[in-house]
Amino acid sequence: MIVRNINDKEVLETTYRAHGGAIAQMVLDRRTLQELGFLAIARLEPGKEIESHVDPMEEIYFVASGTGVMRVDNEERQVNPGDATWIPTGAAHSLLNNGTEILVILVVASMW
Repeated sequence: MIVRNINDKEVLETTYRAHGGAIAQMVLDRRTLQELGFLAIARLEPGKEIESHVDPMEEIYFVASGTGVMRVDNEERQVNPGDATWIPTGAAHSLLNNGTEILVILVVASMW
């Protein structure tokens, strides 16, 4: 069993800026996972955006707190705490924090 906390050294050492907007960290990744690509947490300040990009794997964005506008290809939807968005492999996607608080998301990705 592996239990990882977002404040663990192994997580904090992975801090990076994701697609121009969010500060992200890998909670679990290919160093430990066997069938999944990764589980990440990302924080997006009000008015900031995870810029449109395409990934070579399927992803799920889960909103833990805050609000935003999620865009997947030509669809755009308001997302709120508790919402999960499925992003198919190869789909262009972005997320804009349109609220007044930090938008926190969990990202689960398949293997690539």
